[in-house]
Amino acid sequence: MAAALLHQLSLCVLGPRLYRVYRDPSSLSSSSSPPSPPSAPTPAPQTTDPPRSTPAAPTAASWEAFYQPRSLEKYTDSVLAWVSVLWSISYYTSPLAVFYLYRKGYLSVPRLLLFSQYTATFLLLLAGVACLRGLGRWTNPQYVQFISILEETARNNSAENKKRLSRYNFDFKSWPADFRWDETSSSKDKPGARSVAGVSLLKPELRPRGAANGILHRMQKLPCQIISYLLAHSFGRRMVYPGSVYLLQKVVMPMLLQGQARLVEEYNGTRAKLVACDGNEIDTMFVDRRAARTERGKKLVICCEGNAGFYEIGCVATPLEAGYSILGWNHPGFAGSTGVPHPQNEANAMDVVIQYALHRLGFQLEDIVIYAWSIGGFTGTWASMSYPEISALVLDASFDDLVPLALKVMPESWRGLVTRTVRQYLNLNNAEQLCRYQGPVLLIRRTKDEIITTTVPEDVLSNRGNNLLLRLLQHRYPKVMTEEAVAVVWEWLGTASSVEEASVYSQYEVEDDWCLSVLQSYKAEHSGTFPCSVGEDMTPEGKRQLALFLARKYLKNFDTTHCTPLPASEFQMPWSL
Repeated sequence: MAAALLHQLSLCVLGPRLYRVYRDPSSLSSSSSPPSPPSAPTPAPQTTDPPRSTPAAPTAASWEAFYQPRSLEKYTDSVLAWVSVLWSISYYTSPLAVFYLYRKGYLSVPRLLLFSQYTATFLLLLAGVACLRGLGRWTNPQYVQFISILEETARNNSAENKKRLSRYNFDFKSWPADFRWDETSSSKDKPGARSVAGVSLLKPELRPRGAANGILHRMQKLPCQIISYLLAHSFGRRMVYPGSVYLLQKVVMPMLLQGQARLVEEYNGTRAKLVACDGNEIDTMFVDRRAARTERGKKLVICCEGNAGFYEIGCVATPLEAGYSILGWNHPGFAGSTGVPHPQNEANAMDVVIQYALHRLGFQLEDIVIYAWSIGGFTGTWASMSYPEISALVLDASFDDLVPLALKVMPESWRGLVTRTVRQYLNLNNAEQLCRYQGPVLLIRRTKDEIITTTVPEDVLSNRGNNLLLRLLQHRYPKVMTEEAVAVVWEWLGTASSVEEASVYSQYEVEDDWCLSVLQSYKAEHSGTFPCSVGEDMTPEGKRQLALFLARKYLKNFDTTHCTPLPASEFQMPWSL
């Protein structure tokens, strides 16, 4: 008996933090109501996407399900949380602190020994605080019941135990894995494309050099390569993916808990941990609408968030409100997901998310739509390139390439270093990946976008979504997109309102029926794959008309800023013949 009590006490000391005990979704009268449109957050620096949205505040009854710790656990937990925040701050300021201590002469051996003694004493005190927290948990029947279910699930990961465990929201690192990248194999798995080294990525093209010149060149460039590596893996990665910064996650944690509770309690969402081929654990949320037997419910929209976005408060609200089944996931290093976000890890995570949708959730590739917002366009275009049978791709407020946006916020004198660093370590080549996809595509451009414009938000011509559109059209319709046709499309892209857009459209006397008949006739006589040769024998006037028609079909304007949530009415499937 005493041994069992000691074991239970040890579990309480070492166990995860418990945030919430979910209510039974069947007891909620509002389970069928869509999420309220969230309010736009305050924009962050121009290289980042702020947390996209916050769900509407729940009713007073909704907060009753929060886990209520006893006083001892509550205060000791607060102490440990503050220590965690201070440790995070000291981690980011450690280079400056070491430099200051060195200048003051504090890095001598006697002082270091004294510092180590203080550190050991401090760690012992923290261990004591953790033990007191465990004692407080041990006296709380609610936590004891939770930790018993968690232990039982660890021993027997059955569906019944997982169902019981899913009633609790706790530190996700203790959640048992639900799916692994190597669990299944099929003809769709592309043998050789996926391994522990990671999935395949498009690499930047290297300039050919002679053997002697190549060795000499590498030796000369070695200092720059070291600097690039340090920049990319220090503040560079955190500028590109600020959502992975611990301090930001602590700030938005209440909103994440609130958003997750809404998905679970009101939409019967299912949370799952997926293990990618690099070992990173990916936090996902699935809402199944197939029981409604609607065409939209049969479609699964996989949502790819921005660089400071989380599925709990992100773009999943748009297709969810529109009636689709949704699968949201967090970038590596974001909230419950482990690892660090960079292109290879991002692609690895997206791959296991798709495999989970296929082999565990039971969807076909033809039933999957990718919806990517902002920097999520990288994983969205990678998925469409790697799984060409995917039904459609919707890119919202996304860009063609990271380099121009990185150059915008860095000193001009750093141009070469920034370009080299991005190309080698943070190469988000959305346009290049998009051109490998044959399916329907819709680009949504924000006409007041303050993030992916290279000048000012009012200058719509500097929106990098324009370049993404032109790269796609030039690849798919090379005979149509002549120099004159491209100039006409640029003129159309320079319009900032629907009235101006219609004026340019009528100026060139675009006949939609004629353009559509030309494309349908070509498709009937040819395979319909891209690039296509439609427009080869067409007059310049016809090419201009067709170029404008295609631009209007592939790109839709939304008159708002980068971080304004997309209304469900604006979310639509891409055009296709």
